Amino acid sequence: MTGSDPDPDPDASSDADAESDRDDLDRLVTTLHDRLAATATRPVREDASRWLGEAEAVAGDLAVGPLPDDEVVRTRLGHVEHLLSNVDGTEDEAADEHVASARAALADALAMLGDGDGGSDGDRAG
Repeated sequence: MTGSDPDPDPDASSDADAESDRDDLDRLVTTLHDRLAATATRPVREDASRWLGEAEAVAGDLAVGPLPDDEVVRTRLGHVEHLLSNVDGTEDEAADEHVASARAALADALAMLGDGDGGSDGDRAG
């Protein structure tokens, strides 16, 4: 076999790519949850604490076990995005850094998932 021979199983590389993408998404969801969980130990404003706690719970549901299908993940991440949109600041520098890191992981995860196939984006409207 030479280096110019075609790949004997073209589906194998696409399966590996899909698995790698899924692993990357799983890592982003875990990072999102971990950063939100880290805010729970910080002295944040009470109103921010409620939003962050709810966002952490939703992200935590995704972070345990295998990820559900992309549409479910996209919907739940959209809910986290909505919850975090209500957090303007925490009045704690370390918590604000955790929130910024969580938002970055969230944005990356949503970008990885794309817009979906024509489903409703009502959960993310606002």
